[in-house]
Amino acid sequence: MNDLQKIAVVIDADNTQLAKLGEVLREVSTHGRIIVKRAYGNWKKQVLRNWEDELKRLAIKPEQQFDYVTGKNTTDMALVIDTIELLHKAIYDAFVIVSSDSDYTPLAIKLRESDVYVIGVGEKKTPESFRNSCDEFIFLENLSINVDNELSKENVTNISSDAINANDSINEIHKLLKIASDTYQDDDGYVNVSAAGTFIKRTKPDFDARSYGYLKLPQLLEAFPQKYEMKRYPGKGKVTIVAYKCK
Repeated sequence: MNDLQKIAVVIDADNTQLAKLGEVLREVSTHGRIIVKRAYGNWKKQVLRNWEDELKRLAIKPEQQFDYVTGKNTTDMALVIDTIELLHKAIYDAFVIVSSDSDYTPLAIKLRESDVYVIGVGEKKTPESFRNSCDEFIFLENLSINVDNELSKENVTNISSDAINANDSINEIHKLLKIASDTYQDDDGYVNVSAAGTFIKRTKPDFDARSYGYLKLPQLLEAFPQKYEMKRYPGKGKVTIVAYKCK
């Protein structure tokens, strides 16, 4: 989804990577306009001592949360309370939760039940429960892959196999592509790649072609000519429609 108008981003500083904050905001910005940017943590902690400069640079509002009891992290509770308060303003159409902590699963479920779009951002170690409670989940590791729209297909497909998410199987994606084909194909047996991608995201929120070494879903499809036949045709304006047919 890339037409969101008002996005709120909440960041659990205890459970994310400082070095990736800029990349996270750039990725989220491709979906729409970010209105709220807040980071939660006990900034007196030594482990968070380097956050100040980056929060200032990225114009992220820091929210201080003291640990009332030693060994107990109250940051997540503060983040949840503030997010629910923002939800009740009824002006945001999407929330982004930046954390690898499964404790935010109930929050994500509540947000979705309230009919707002939910994006999770975390490491590949993030428990499946949290990933699947979001409409979309973005892996931090994928944001470190140095690819852009000018890279050729050959350059993208040569991305190291270390980028492949060990918890996922490409065979699962092939199965979902087959289901999408059976469901959405036209009279000639072709299905719009965009429609297939939307279906896969709904079924598997953490799907990202970059997890398998490809910049976009069409390039993943093109890498398996034995499985898929591709075609392109003009859409409205300057848009080019990409479609595939299972062999």
